[in-house]
Amino acid sequence: MKRVILIGLFVFAGFGAFAQKFAYVDTEYILKQLPEYKSAQNQLNVLSQQWQKEVEANFTDIDKMYKAYQADQVLLTDDMRKRRENDIIEKEKAAKDLQRQKFGPDGDLFQARTKLLKPIQDKVTGVIADLAKSKLLDFIFDKSSESTMMIYSSSNYDLSNDVIIKLGYKPGTVK
Repeated sequence: MKRVILIGLFVFAGFGAFAQKFAYVDTEYILKQLPEYKSAQNQLNVLSQQWQKEVEANFTDIDKMYKAYQADQVLLTDDMRKRRENDIIEKEKAAKDLQRQKFGPDGDLFQARTKLLKPIQDKVTGVIADLAKSKLLDFIFDKSSESTMMIYSSSNYDLSNDVIIKLGYKPGTVK
């Protein structure tokens, strides 16, 4: 009797699994179709290049200071040598701090990226959730995510263009 009940539970659970509806989207593709995302990416690239030039200029100055120090080293007194070495070390610390401030895990670039991209990503996520509810879907996977791997996917279930249309854009218009 227990065996019959157990088999019945497995069969019932199996039928329940078939009732679930799945779909997928490619958020990378969706975001690339949005003009505001491209604009935000361009702003981030400009900021990144500016800050990179600033950091590189500091390291170039340090390199010049070090080469000048090496050239003058034999002519300097011990006190002057120590002072120049300390100046180089302090300048190097300041350059590394600037680099960390601009490009570190909680740096200015990360904060700017969050400020510019998060509202766009939240908007896309909201539209995906609305589509899932309206199409009575149980799961939507992100095809572009590294953590979710799909070996095979039918294009019938790709909702990426639906998301772009629902956001008010035409797929394939942003280059």
